[in-house]
Amino acid sequence: MSPTLVEIAKHAGVSRSTVSRVMNDHPNVDQETRARVLSVAENLNYQPNIAARSLASGRTQIIGLAIPTGVTTLFTDPYFPLLIQGITSTCNANDHSVMLWLGEPEYERRTIRQILQGGLIDGVILASALMDDPILAALQKRQLPFVLIGRHVPNEPVSYVDVDNLSSSREMVSYLLRLGRERVATITGPRNMIAGVDRLEGYLMALRERRIPVDPRLIVESDFTEEGGYRSMQRILPFEPDAIFAASDAMAVGAMRAIRDAGKRIPEDIAVAGFDDIPLASRTDPPLTTVRQPIQRMGSVAVETLIDIINHPHAQPRRVLLATDLIIRSSCGSALPR
Repeated sequence: MSPTLVEIAKHAGVSRSTVSRVMNDHPNVDQETRARVLSVAENLNYQPNIAARSLASGRTQIIGLAIPTGVTTLFTDPYFPLLIQGITSTCNANDHSVMLWLGEPEYERRTIRQILQGGLIDGVILASALMDDPILAALQKRQLPFVLIGRHVPNEPVSYVDVDNLSSSREMVSYLLRLGRERVATITGPRNMIAGVDRLEGYLMALRERRIPVDPRLIVESDFTEEGGYRSMQRILPFEPDAIFAASDAMAVGAMRAIRDAGKRIPEDIAVAGFDDIPLASRTDPPLTTVRQPIQRMGSVAVETLIDIINHPHAQPRRVLLATDLIIRSSCGSALPR
């Protein structure tokens, strides 16, 4: 059983109020007394009463993490473990815990109001949400501090952390075109997610800049999964693409499998590029050219941004865009043109 503040005070030779000030990091305690109290607390294996501290401060030191995607996808797509790792490590470094609630998307959307009204969390990080997602509407109505991982529509007063998906995709497709590829196809993400919309627009922008007509047969919408990439590539192959830009590495891996199953060679017949730079990207055969986005860093910055919003609730919305890098590997058959 953890000792009480009275017991620590007795062993340290100070008052209970002094122990309380030390435990709450109050500045009006001299360094010698602070060190003595902390030493006694450590020797007695003192553990603070989190519930009592939360009542006193109005804070739980818990951040909610909502990812409205299927549980299977959450644990099989390498993007999410990297994101969760960045969020968790930064929460821990800031003396916060993470509450991740799991369930199929529709269940999460039904239960979000109960979570928000229960007083269990200080704020929420929402990742991979759909455009006009009911979870977002519930967060706005509840007026609980929150941050999106993923850009939101410009006129909404919403804080978010993201990368410049549009410019990054444009740069990748322009690279494929500079290599001399003439029929560049794309497997898009879902068009009800902002990342899917932006990466498709980047693809179209690159074509427009070179005055290349858009062939709708070379554009197939998918779901950011490997199987989705495989099925989409099968639909594109009859229209003879010589390059494919997949809007995620998972889809690119599926596309590579479909290309090989069709008896085609990578990159001789079809160059392949992805987006994310998950750990598998450097180990595919051949290694995958991709856009590297700082996935763990996005999680970390989202936590830092949310804590700042909690501490300064009346400031303007924060909108953070992190840099990406073009990672050139042999799935496109050439180094980056100068």
